[in-house]
Amino acid sequence: MTQTPEEIDTFHQAIGDLLRKVSREIILPHFRSLSADQIENKAADDVVTVADKLAEEMLEEGLGAIIPGLPIVGEEAAHADPSVLDRLNGSCWIVDPIDGTNNYAAGNAPFGILLAMADAGEAHTGWIYDPIADRLCTAHRGKGAYINGERITAKTSGQTPAVAAISMIFMDDAQREATKTHIAPHYSLVDIPRCAAEQYPRLALGENDVSIFERTLAWDHAAGVLWLNEAGGMAARPDGSVYRVNEHGRTGLIGASSPELFEGLAARLAALPV
Repeated sequence: MTQTPEEIDTFHQAIGDLLRKVSREIILPHFRSLSADQIENKAADDVVTVADKLAEEMLEEGLGAIIPGLPIVGEEAAHADPSVLDRLNGSCWIVDPIDGTNNYAAGNAPFGILLAMADAGEAHTGWIYDPIADRLCTAHRGKGAYINGERITAKTSGQTPAVAAISMIFMDDAQREATKTHIAPHYSLVDIPRCAAEQYPRLALGENDVSIFERTLAWDHAAGVLWLNEAGGMAARPDGSVYRVNEHGRTGLIGASSPELFEGLAARLAALPV
């Protein structure tokens, strides 16, 4: 059923209110107030906090009230039960309650909430919320990208060489060495924020030009890929294929502030020695 503009505005108001409520009641009160026993090692170089779990629970409850019955794929729920990932094949919510948890647990910014709606493996609506800045990025497939209700168009940094934020954390040793040798010298490198909720906005706001992601989990990238593409940038697999949220084991993703910058980096990656 087609929604009226008024119904769409009401829907997004409800989502924005929910994201701000979760931030106000859970995320910000726990920021820089976590005790050691409230932080757990989830995997190598990956932690989870009590705030992640509580925020995901509140988000699930709130989303269930907004659209009853729509399946939810939460990062923490999927970690506890991998069968949750099967929901990504159909219509679902995709939730990262605190993106950038390593930063958050250390008492540092940036961090944020990532939320997307997907169907048949592709995200069609997304939200990226920065609780500290109260910055809400939203996107709809075919309808553009917005920040706090204002439509935006991606812009490059204008620098030569282009500015690159390259995540090598999840690369193997050979990939890391090849990237350092054959990719990095062609760009002006900057530190990664370790937070997709910050990295994607940087690619549209003239701060970074390109970024490489090795790990491409749905909750980290569904909203950001959609938002950057709707802003006029380009986010896709290195071979140019569409990023799909249900390709669980697939690695490699490029984000760029323009299609031209995407193509340039993709060509360099394709030319890497095997």
